[in-house]
Parts: sequence; C-alpha cells; structure tokens
Amino acid sequence: MAKKPNIVLVHGAWADGSSWNKVITLLLKEGYNVTVTQHPLTSLEDDVETTRRVAEMQDGPTVLVGHSYGGVVITEAAHKCPNVVGLIYIAAFAPNVGESINSLAAGAPPPPGFSAVRPDKYGVLWLDKELMPDNFCQDVEKEEAAVMAVTQQPIAARCFDDKVTNAGWQKLPTWYQISAQDKMIPPPAQQFMGERMKAKIVFLPASHAAMVSHPNEIADIIMQGCKDAESAKSMMEAAMV
Repeated sequence: MAKKPNIVLVHGAWADGSSWNKVITLLLKEGYNVTVTQHPLTSLEDDVETTRRVAEMQDGPTVLVGHSYGGVVITEAAHKCPNVVGLIYIAAFAPNVGESINSLAAGAPPPPGFSAVRPDKYGVLWLDKELMPDNFCQDVEKEEAAVMAVTQQPIAARCFDDKVTNAGWQKLPTWYQISAQDKMIPPPAQQFMGERMKAKIVFLPASHAAMVSHPNEIADIIMQGCKDAESAKSMMEAAMV
C-alpha cells in the first residue's frame, strides 16, 4: 500500500498550532502523519522559514494546509519545499506574486472583524478579547471561544504588507474552503482567490475558524486533497516514464 502524504498544518494570525487540535485527532485516526507549525507571526520571511524547515523534516510527499494568514505562508513557502505536492487553503489568503494581504484588500471596505483589531505601540496587532468571539469564531461554543480569545497569538503588522515573491499555487494542485459566515476575510474575496487559483472549492456555513467549528468537514477536505494530490503526482510520474 502506498504511503499517505504527510500533512503540515499552518496556523494563521491570532492563533497557534492548537487551533488545529480537533482536526489533528481526526487525521491521526486515519493514519496520516501530521505536523503542525508553531511560527512566530513576526514576518512573512520568518514564518515561511519555519514552515520550510517543518516541510523539510517530512519523509516523502507532503501537503501544506494554511488557515487565514497561513495561506500567505504556504503560498510563499511551496517553492522552497520540493517534496510538497499540494496546497489546501482553509478560509485563507492566497496572494499572487507581488501581492500582500493589504494590497489584496485595497479599495474594498474592511470586513466587520477588523473593528476588533487593536494595534499596540510595538507594531503588533491583537484582537480585542471581548470582540474576538463574535468576529473570529462566532459559531464556536462560548467557553471555547473565550479560551481562544485569551490565548490568541498577535501578529506583526508588517505581515500584512509583506509581499509574496513566488506563488506556489501556480504550479501545484490546490483546494480552497470558503467560510460563508466569515467576518475576517469576506466570502466573495475568498471565492475570488479560490477561482483565480482554479482550486477545487468547498463551501461551509462556517465562521473564520472553520477548523474549530467544523473539524469533521475540514478533515475530510484535507484527506480528499491528499488523495487527489497523490493521484496527480502518480499520473505525472507515469507520464514521464
């Protein structure tokens, strides 16, 4: 039996690797080798390097999965990771070469959730703890949402301006999950990015934190993406023989 692709889960802003906990449990039960990044959210370069090192540790074909800002990270990291065979975006940013989060958002009204953003004097962005549950994870149980607000990991403001220099989705199979109730990244913007990549798109009636509120569906999307990526890799290898 062929070995299943490795899975590297890349978290977004105002979160850490624990945001994937429910999904991790489901993937492990299905026999996948799963690794989660704990990147510093200090710059795109720093976060990409952390992700590159984690991907390098994997033995064999690997699929990168990015949530939110994590989508920017996997987009830029992919070309540095020769073992990566597919990219999966979970309510995530997917910039093209020369784009940043801020340039993608330019000219559009800010999403409702950005009213909760609180910059500090060190150039770091937080989410207001009282407002985060209703804007970031409104479909998560109240107690769990409160814990997410308290344990959030802030992100350097510069990460929103850092531009992508290489868009991995241009050369790899891609999948995109759209959260229809997202208040952080507008669903129409998600659809635009997914369609631009020619990704396989899945809609969920979820908040921005779909991996917390809909772990079964997210795990299914990731597993299907892994199967499709491995099939595509096998077909390419057969064609080259």
